[in-house]
Order: sequence, then C-alpha cells, then structure tokens
Amino acid sequence: MTLTDPLSPLIEFDDVEPAEDCICGGCNARRRARRHAAPVHEGGHAAARSVRRRAAVLMAAVGTAIGGGTAAATAAPAPTPGDSSATRPQTPQGEVSGPYGRSAGTRSFAAPQTAGAPVTRAQIIQRAQTWIDQGVPYSMSRYWSDGYRQDCSGFVSMAWGLGSSQTTWTLPDFAERISKNDLQPGDVLIYNNPANPQAGSHVTIFGGWTDSSRTKYVAYEQTGPSARKRSTPYAYWHNSGGYVPYRYTGLSAGSNDGGGGGGGGTSSSAFPGAGRFGPGADNAYVTRLGQMLVQRGGAAFYSEGPGPRWGDADRKATQAFQQAQGWRGSEADGIPGKDTWDYLVNGKGRNIDGGNRLPPPPPPATGGSAFPGAQFFGPGQNNDHVRRLGEQLVRKGFGGSYGVGPGTRWTESDRRAVQAFQQAQGWRGGEADGYPGPDTWRRLFS
Repeated sequence: MTLTDPLSPLIEFDDVEPAEDCICGGCNARRRARRHAAPVHEGGHAAARSVRRRAAVLMAAVGTAIGGGTAAATAAPAPTPGDSSATRPQTPQGEVSGPYGRSAGTRSFAAPQTAGAPVTRAQIIQRAQTWIDQGVPYSMSRYWSDGYRQDCSGFVSMAWGLGSSQTTWTLPDFAERISKNDLQPGDVLIYNNPANPQAGSHVTIFGGWTDSSRTKYVAYEQTGPSARKRSTPYAYWHNSGGYVPYRYTGLSAGSNDGGGGGGGGTSSSAFPGAGRFGPGADNAYVTRLGQMLVQRGGAAFYSEGPGPRWGDADRKATQAFQQAQGWRGSEADGIPGKDTWDYLVNGKGRNIDGGNRLPPPPPPATGGSAFPGAQFFGPGQNNDHVRRLGEQLVRKGFGGSYGVGPGTRWTESDRRAVQAFQQAQGWRGGEADGYPGPDTWRRLFS
C-alpha cells in the first residue's frame, strides 16, 4: 500500500493478505465474516474474500492516517478475540444484556460457554408457546416477567434458555449454520441487514413444515403487536433470500431427531397413552404425531402446525392414516392407539396417499376374531358379541366379576372383567376404562 499524504483522500491499495494474528478491528471483522459467510459451494460469493481483504486494508490505512503513522489504539481500544460487539452494527433489539436489562459489564455473553443447561426441542417450542399464550407485547426496551427483552432476539434467547438477552447479531455465536433441509423444530432463521440493521433484522423459531413441498412452515416469533405462531412462507414474508438457518449448540443429547425429543420422553418409541391425544390435549406428543403424519402424506390437513395443541387437523390426518391401512369403524376414529403409533414411529404400513412405505400391515387375525366395533359394547347393548367377549374373559381367567355366566346383555360385570384384563396388560387411565377397543380385542382373542 502506498500512502501519498496522511490526510489525503487519495489512497492507493494493493490486494494484500494481512497477517492472521493481527488484532485490529478490520482484521477481526474479516475473520468473523469469513467464519460466518457461506462457502462458494453453498452460494457464497467468490469475490467476497477479495472484498473483505480490501476492507481490512482500508481500515488499517485509515487508522494509521488518523494516528499520525502509528496504530490508532488510542482512538478506540482493540477488540479482544471473540468480542463480537466491535464488529456488529447496533440493532433495534438493543444491546446484549443480562436478566431484566442488567448491564453485561465486562462479561461477554457472546461466548458459547455462557449458554444455559441443555435444552430439548420440545422445551424450546413449549417455552415459545408460553409467550404466545400470554400475549407478550413486543418491545425493544421492556423486559418480561421472566427477565428477557420483549423483542425477537429476546424471544429466542428465552426459548433457548440462554440466561441473557442476545441480538440477531450475537445469536449465531450460540449456534451452528445448517441447511434448509436440516431444519427441525427449535432451530431458527436469522436475517441481518448490515447496510441498515434497523430495517428488518429479525429471527423466527422454526416449528415444522406445513406442507410436503416445504414452501411453508410454522413460525414462532416475537413481532408487533405480540408474540404469535403462524404459517409462514419460507424463509419469510420479505427479505426471504437473506434468512440463514441456525441450530442451537446447547441441544441436549438425543433431542436432535426432529421429533421434539426429550422432555416428557417424546424421543421414545413407546406409545405415550391415549390420554395424550384428543380434545384439550396440549403437549409435545401431539407435535410429534403431527410431524410423523406430515412425513406419511398428511401435510394437506395442516394449514398451521403441527403443534402441541390438539386440533381437528390432527384428528383428520390420523383418521386418514388409519384408513390407509384398511382399518374401519372404531379402528379409524382419528385418535391414535398403540397400533397407529407403532406404524408411524417404525415406518410401517401405507402412506396416506396410498403408497407403500414398508410391507403392508398384517392381515386380520383368523378365526373370526376381528374387532366388531365399540358400538356393540356398553350400557344397553344386547348382542352375541357381548356374550363372546364374556366367555373369552372367563377362559382367560378374568371371570371373577361374574355372579352369573356371561350373556348377551352388557352388564357392569362385563365392564369390570374387561377392566381387569386391561389392567393386567399394564394399561392405566383411559386405556383401562373397561370397554373393549381393537387392542383389547386382539390381545384377548390372540
């Protein structure tokens, strides 16, 4: 580089590579840009390296000119390695801050080791849902009762459990870049506008795809007037090409499976029980059910979701999957049972669109033992199916409740005998209500 006059605006540059150990602001910015920029094979610009090198030289030259030929350390302190605050513009979220806006002081909240305890995907979504349920209003300066700033980056900081309110510029320090195809619930999409940070920098939490073509997803976000969950075009309503997917590095082991694993055992393949589903249900198992149904061809039933709150879309998608297996009547009532869950978790049976994923379901048991339907059992019922049920319960050793031999009319003795059999299978609650369903019938007559 040739400098004709320290105060002259006419500066000539050569394309040089600064030393890797230089700690000036320009070189630090260059190294951070290189670390976060997309590589060329992922769409990064091949000329970006040269541009960054020229920018680093320019900053060094300006510093030298201002300092009279020496490094301008007195004009601004040199940033310490890893300190991102010196290289990022101010954002509408405000500064990185501790709980309730307390100053971070000299502590760097932008170091990955400051992240909170490991968190599961289900916990991230559940935390985000709490702000939506409470209608937390958007604010760039106020802090909610849990201590987090009420803007988009504070919202993600809360959901990730960081213990401090970050900004859209510092959240990547807690995350790793991923691709669109890798997105799973709890990941985020970040947009930063270096030219004008106040004109749209934003972050949303990815809640799952709403269609098989992956053109829309459920976005959990903190935006005016308050926190919301809505079906959103990928990557966002505007500046779509500028959003970058990230994954929190503090996910607990075993929760990175896209099923909302962790908290509450949703990573397990075991059926959680019928009580987890149906009207009023609101839990991570409903989310996982919906995600599995979408993967098996049920995306058309969801305009928003899948999410933790049970809705008619979950019932219709479940029923469509059950019917795709050839099940009818009470076996296709839209509420998942053990068989439905087993087929979904293990990739069995037919997809909703009729295509085979794995071998088709096993044929009904022989001997005329197919479940006749729940409508034949209960108070007021009088038919031969009730008699067959009672006689089989007696043969299996569950006839203690009968004072008189089983007959065609349903009685409380039948209900108690069925309940005893269900409890012997280890079932509890709604799974052991004394009324036979497909699973009870199969096990009883097997």
